[in-house]
Amino acid sequence: MSQENHKTFRALYKSVLGKEHMLDEELPFKVTKRIFKRKDIVTAYGDVENEVYFMNSGIVEMTIKAYTSEKIIDFFFTGEMFCALTSFLNQIPSDVQITALEECLVESINRDELMKAYENSIDVNKFGRIITEQAYLRKSNREKDFLSKTVEERYSTMYESHSKYLANIPVNKVAKYLGIHPESLSRIRKKLIS
Repeated sequence: MSQENHKTFRALYKSVLGKEHMLDEELPFKVTKRIFKRKDIVTAYGDVENEVYFMNSGIVEMTIKAYTSEKIIDFFFTGEMFCALTSFLNQIPSDVQITALEECLVESINRDELMKAYENSIDVNKFGRIITEQAYLRKSNREKDFLSKTVEERYSTMYESHSKYLANIPVNKVAKYLGIHPESLSRIRKKLIS
C-alpha cells in the first residue's frame, strides 16, 4: 500500500479517487491522529483489529509467531496504510503483531465508521477496493520474491525502495525479515557496497 508521496491520509484518499480538489470536510468518516512511541504495540497477538492506519511518519514491523521463533513478515513506512488485515476483515483474533520501531504519527479510521461509510458512499467503496488490491499485490509480490529471488536480490530491492529507512531498522530485524542471520546480511551489504 505504498503511497510514499502522500504525507496525510486525506492526500492519499483524494489521490486514489482522483479528486485532489475535494474539500477537506468531505471525508465520510472520522480520521483520528495518534502517536505510538518506540516499542509500543499497535496491534497485539490475539487482538481483534478495529482500526486501519495511515503512517504520517515512522516505521512499524509486522511479526508472526513461528514454531520456535517470531518472524518479521513486513515493515510499513511513511505514506503507507497498514493494519492486521485478516483480523480487520474477518473480525477474528490477530495472528500478527504490529510494533512501532520508532515514534510513529498515524491517522486511524475505526472499522465501524468505515463499514457505515461503505454502505453510503461509492467513493469509499472504490477507495477500499483499490487499497485492498494494493495490499494483495504487495503480499503477492513479497511471496514471489521470496520464492524466486536470491537474498541478495531481495535486499537490493529493499534497499532501492526504502534506503532512507533502513538506517533506522536494526540489522538483526532486516536479517530476520530476509530470513537470514545478521552475519550473512553484513556480508551481503559489504558485497553490494564494493
